Amino acid sequence: MSAHEGVAEAVGVGAYAVIFTSLRTEGDQGYAQTSDEMVALAREQPGYLGMETARGPDGVGITVSYWRDLESIRHWKACSDHLAAQRAGRERWYRAYRVRVCRVEREYAFEAGR
Repeated sequence: MSAHEGVAEAVGVGAYAVIFTSLRTEGDQGYAQTSDEMVALAREQPGYLGMETARGPDGVGITVSYWRDLESIRHWKACSDHLAAQRAGRERWYRAYRVRVCRVEREYAFEAGR
């Protein structure tokens, strides 16, 4: 399931979640295209497990990406295309953001009709 389709598949206890909470600036300024490119690039990274994202009409967004281990997260953070997107985010797309890295301690799910 893609980040734009809803809930990520199970990642398992011990996986890591990177929670990116942001407040957008007005207008697109290339944001949508770069966001789609970063989602595609993240999916190709070693240790990537999934992603979920949502943005409200007030500009507040939360993206949670799931990773096998801390090394995978470090590798993603240091990816040159991702670094360029981070710079553009600070310069053009975000009024504020916060990143939190957490370990999955428990996981359970519900799906209607299953």
